[in-house]
Amino acid sequence: MKYRVLGKTGYKVSEISIGTWQLGGKWGEPFDKTIAQNTLSTAVSNGINFFDTADVYKEGQSEQFCGNFSKSTNEKVYVATKCGRRLNPHNTEGYNEENIRKFVDDSLKNMEIETIDLLQLHCPPTAVYYRPMVFDILDSLIDEGKIQHYGVSVEKVEEALKAIEFPNVSTVQIIFNMFRQRPSELFFEQAK
Repeated sequence: MKYRVLGKTGYKVSEISIGTWQLGGKWGEPFDKTIAQNTLSTAVSNGINFFDTADVYKEGQSEQFCGNFSKSTNEKVYVATKCGRRLNPHNTEGYNEENIRKFVDDSLKNMEIETIDLLQLHCPPTAVYYRPMVFDILDSLIDEGKIQHYGVSVEKVEEALKAIEFPNVSTVQIIFNMFRQRPSELFFEQAK
């Protein structure tokens, strides 16, 4: 396995990570804890040390599996979780201090940890990136020791470019594949 530094976190993570949406169950169905533990164990035994999860994956079940596994292994595993998609309606106003703090506290409880390695806003509406107070809240959570780093998961290049204007955004998760090439043309160079 090859490793590289993840954004501005300083974490040396595997170039291949494991997304844990599936640990939340198949389209809402329960997922067996043993299968989850075996899945994560196989990933780690193959050199993967970075797990991607979210509070919305089966209402925190995926976070619980990641947290339980992290406590049971001697290997250092970095867990990135995401927040915000539980908002209903999913709108800009929902990204306020009360909700963000609740999301973080719920994730800490789900994973049974004191500090989240990396918290990412989960594809918030574009207008969120034009509200500095959202990023001030995240800065406060770092100061309080509830999160170590924060970043964003975005759907548009515009959102990624706006996000990196905030100095403490450590990571940007953006869709990039053979069909969606715009990030390589418009974002990757600026993100360095």
